[in-house]
Amino acid sequence: MPGTQRTPATGRRPATPWAWGLLLAAVLVASIVTAICFGAADIRPADVFASVAAHLGLGDSPLSVLRDGIVWELRLPRVLTAAAVGAGLALAGAVMQALTRNPLADPYLLGLSSGASLGAVSVLLLGLGVLLPVAAFLGALAALLCTLLLAGASGALTPTRTVLAGVAVSALAAALTSFVIFWSAQGDSFREILNWLLGSLSGADWGTVAIAGTAVLVVGVPVMFSGRLLDAFAFGDTTAAALGVNVAATRWTLLAVTALLTGAMVSVSGSIGFIGLVLPHAVRLLTGARHRVLLPLVALTGAIVLVWADTAARTLFDPRELPVGIVTAIVGAPVFAALLARRRTR
Repeated sequence: MPGTQRTPATGRRPATPWAWGLLLAAVLVASIVTAICFGAADIRPADVFASVAAHLGLGDSPLSVLRDGIVWELRLPRVLTAAAVGAGLALAGAVMQALTRNPLADPYLLGLSSGASLGAVSVLLLGLGVLLPVAAFLGALAALLCTLLLAGASGALTPTRTVLAGVAVSALAAALTSFVIFWSAQGDSFREILNWLLGSLSGADWGTVAIAGTAVLVVGVPVMFSGRLLDAFAFGDTTAAALGVNVAATRWTLLAVTALLTGAMVSVSGSIGFIGLVLPHAVRLLTGARHRVLLPLVALTGAIVLVWADTAARTLFDPRELPVGIVTAIVGAPVFAALLARRRTR
């Protein structure tokens, strides 16, 4: 029965998917409200709810104009953007690992984030910031195509070749990004671009909420229903084909969708690492490897983790703010090492 299988690693019965889903959804809501309360101006949770309700036409806000603006114009868009970006990156990482059958795969490793960064930095330096989401997506898609073409140039498209090709494409895109910055950036644009490349949500507004939220709803939610297809890939292409899966079409479609999702996330947040790499492994320890269960839960977990990472980035060293990508790297690297050690022990 679903939800009652024993995990191979422990032999214990995991909690049902519904239980994990409800728990993580509750934690996400609590995290969003708590994160809005944190900052130089402390705001009570009751006032947060009242302010949001007032902007939705349900009563009057008890806060002053300044504090109401802090909630509605600054903190709420930023926290919602963090939740959407975390969900999107975690989901993209889980899909990448399934398609390539490589536990190290994520949007960074296969060059998607570096390609998106190259496209985004190019339009920023040209003063065409309005085209940033489109440029980031096109950059991610171009990097994906280069990775797959390079991996397939010497034979069959295997997971190992795909990862190695992704490393090469990622390095090339990163080098081109550095060259573009060196050649074109002037004055304060150096700092602005560096902050973006390290990953930052400081510029989040309702526009970024619309971009990231729409990408998660339109692209991410349908991907969550591809769990059965991804489970078939776990046993290899031959087995997947025997189960009736059109291997080539499915892989290309899901990779293109992942590129779209990654491009949308990177366009509003910059490059944020370790979310797509670490969280799928962490969630598998709790729920097992079935993707129809893993994908929704890893999206919720990614949203929670990035909300708290961004809250730490903007409050720990107040009034100075860290790029959130630094926080995710500092936390993600030792967590991933601990996951590897635990897996080896088992």
